[in-house]
Amino acid sequence: MDSDDERPGDDLTEREVEALHEVELGVEWLRRAHGKLVAFHHNTGHAMEHLESAEALLRESGHTDLADEIRDSHLPRGVVDEDRWSYDVLASFERDFMADVSGVADRARGDLADGRHHVAERRQKREWKHDADPE
Repeated sequence: MDSDDERPGDDLTEREVEALHEVELGVEWLRRAHGKLVAFHHNTGHAMEHLESAEALLRESGHTDLADEIRDSHLPRGVVDEDRWSYDVLASFERDFMADVSGVADRARGDLADGRHHVAERRQKREWKHDADPE
């Protein structure tokens, strides 16, 4: 058992443990959002590949107006503000928002808990173990 498990935030108030837990949950939910943005980026890329195939097939079958519209209006277009592509959105999220919030979480853990992670869960683990095997 490591020292974090032996003293899971005993030096912190309940409010401090609660605050750290909320910060950590916020970061975990942002990681989920990040995964959805990665999926959005990949799904958008696959959609664009299908549109590119459709453009070629439409052109081959004599539907040049539709093929031209796809080539000129939709393939070169971004997903946000017509110029930001899905990778731009993903990169901005990672570089700016996610990095900033992760930095706050690191600072909170450093300032309040000597860098310890999951203080609330460690307390809960200790309590459940104690309840299961009281000595």
